[in-house]
Amino acid sequence: MDGESSIRKAYEAILSGDFEQALARFEEAIALEPDQGVHYYKCSITCARSGKWQKALHYAEQAVALEPAQEEYRFHLQTVQSRWRVIEAEALLSREGTEGEKAIAMLCDAIRLDPLNLDALLILGAAYAARNRFEEAAVCAKDALRLDPEHSAARRLLADVRRSRLALRTYKQRRQRKRNR
Repeated sequence: MDGESSIRKAYEAILSGDFEQALARFEEAIALEPDQGVHYYKCSITCARSGKWQKALHYAEQAVALEPAQEEYRFHLQTVQSRWRVIEAEALLSREGTEGEKAIAMLCDAIRLDPLNLDALLILGAAYAARNRFEEAAVCAKDALRLDPEHSAARRLLADVRRSRLALRTYKQRRQRKRNR
């Protein structure tokens, strides 16, 4: 058997909805023809669609390493790297402690890698809002709405940021008036 036969079987598995079998067939193609970047690329796409982001990242890196001139492989790698950074940043944000700024840097990097990553924009906006960085949070929410004007979470984030910004401004004004008395 050759790698191309395994690829055909992988696509048959995809068409029948068996993504685990498809992944096994792509990995079989890689084992049979380890110098073919296209096999790694296709395997990475299947991993990404199945939510296996660490594997997707590994195979995307291999595809680019084997065929660095393939622009679509590099683009796919950046998309997977962006998603992986979001996953790591979410893990940091879920812990208590001082990891917030590191998570924010990771989310900014995720957006740099994939400017269309709506999840990164929304999580970054929420992280900014949680730190009372309302201007930056509003920018994230507006950017998300530019990508998807009907996105309910982005609309909610922007509304929450505006409310919080107003509440903070009102609080500061009251404190200032009390001092002036």
